[in-house]
Formats: sequence, structure tokens, C-alpha cells
Amino acid sequence: MKKEVDLLIVGLGNHSDIYLETRHNIGWMVASAFVQKHKGNFIPFAPEYYLANVTFAGKNILALLPRTYMNNSGLAVKLATKKFNIQSENILVVCDEYNFPLGKIHLKDSGGDGGHNGVASIIEHLQTQNFLRLRCGIGRNFGKNELVDYVLSPFEPEEIPIRDAMINRAIDAIEYLLIKGKSRAMSDVNSEKLWKIEPDNKK
Repeated sequence: MKKEVDLLIVGLGNHSDIYLETRHNIGWMVASAFVQKHKGNFIPFAPEYYLANVTFAGKNILALLPRTYMNNSGLAVKLATKKFNIQSENILVVCDEYNFPLGKIHLKDSGGDGGHNGVASIIEHLQTQNFLRLRCGIGRNFGKNELVDYVLSPFEPEEIPIRDAMINRAIDAIEYLLIKGKSRAMSDVNSEKLWKIEPDNKK
């Protein structure tokens, strides 16, 4: 592994098998799919996280899946950033967003936690809000006091094709970020211009 890490991708989720296919684990799904596409493998690198190392466009990329459960995700991220000397501006946190319709993604640089406990934990442990977030919409088809049950429920069968298409777009967005940089990626991903570009021109 090269010493310098160009990007740390953090796929938020809960690591137990019963949670792997739930809405709250869409970040975990995106990171896993990205690593699989680029021929990497996750290993239990530390008690607090799984880690994979891949390269893309000449960049050295680490992907991390916390083993600490969502509400303590920041511990895993903090330990990895210290281990590999990663600055917060080189972190991309992939997470679920119930305020977005299923299928919508949005790339954001810094900001608050947006009510997401995993993001809040990362802010707390790193003592900074200065990291990228790729928010993936899971919809908000729930009533009063039903949020927890909703995010910890699996996607409905009819939602899975939309979910899978969103995962593919999220992978495209990460690749685009690595090639074009933050400003261009945020502009094109968030305006959906990215998916109007021919594949040969996108890479």
C-alpha cells in the first residue's frame, strides 16, 4: 500500500448480518460495490473496521466499513485516519438520507450532521465537519415515531431496482470525484449532468 491516501471512503452502516440489507446500510452497500467493481476485498483490518485498498485513475483509495455500529462510527474513522495519516478533507462519507426520495444522490462538502447519528459520531470523534458526504436517498415512507423502524427495515422488492441504480450512480459519482475534483463533481453530480455525459468521456 502506498503511504499517501488520496481518498478514504467510509460506507456507513451496521455490521451485523440482520442489518446488511436495510435502508440504513446503503452507504455500506455503495462502498462494497465500489470495492468489488475495482477488484478489491475487505479484510477485518482492526476490531473497529473492515478495510479495502483499491486504485482508480492513478489514485490510492481506502474504503472502510465500521464494525462499531452506526452510532459509534466516528471511532472507526478516527482510528483509521490516525493509522494512515488521512486528513479530513480526504474523507468521503457515504450515508442514507431519508429527506431525499429513493434514488436521489447528493454530494456535499462539510456541514452539520443533518440528523444522521453516524455522521454526528464522525464529527464528534474527528472534531471537524470538514469532510465530504455522499447522501443517498431512501425515501420517507414512514409515520410519526416510525423513523427508527423505517431505516432499519429492508427495501421493498419493488424498490430494489431503484436502489441498485442509485448504487451504480453513486459509484459513478465517486469515480468522477476522483477524476475531476470536489467543485466540478459537486456541480455535475448534484445537477445530474454527470449521467448525460457519454461513458467514454466520463472516465
